[in-house]
Amino acid sequence: DGAEHLKTPPPGMNIVDFTAEFTDFSETAAFIAHLDLIITIDSAAAHLAGAMNKRVWVLLPFAPDWRWMCGRDDSPWYPGMRLFRQKRPGDWSGAVESVRKELARDR
Repeated sequence: DGAEHLKTPPPGMNIVDFTAEFTDFSETAAFIAHLDLIITIDSAAAHLAGAMNKRVWVLLPFAPDWRWMCGRDDSPWYPGMRLFRQKRPGDWSGAVESVRKELARDR
């Protein structure tokens, strides 16, 4: 379970989980409004951030649904969105490494 990994992050990494404080989707939107960059999976938060024209990077599985199209790293629906795709089914290492490199370059 991913929540278990949040309890023991790697040395030097500070993770704060605010999700228990959100009582409705408007609070999620208010929180997202204060972020410089959202890194997420295909989720309601990804679509909300995209609709808010926030800068959002989305990690997508090898075969995502139709809305993500094929062969592109942007979204025609959300101008601030960047897509990071799995190269092989079930293998997130390439997509995560691409995010890591872009994040390092973005500093």
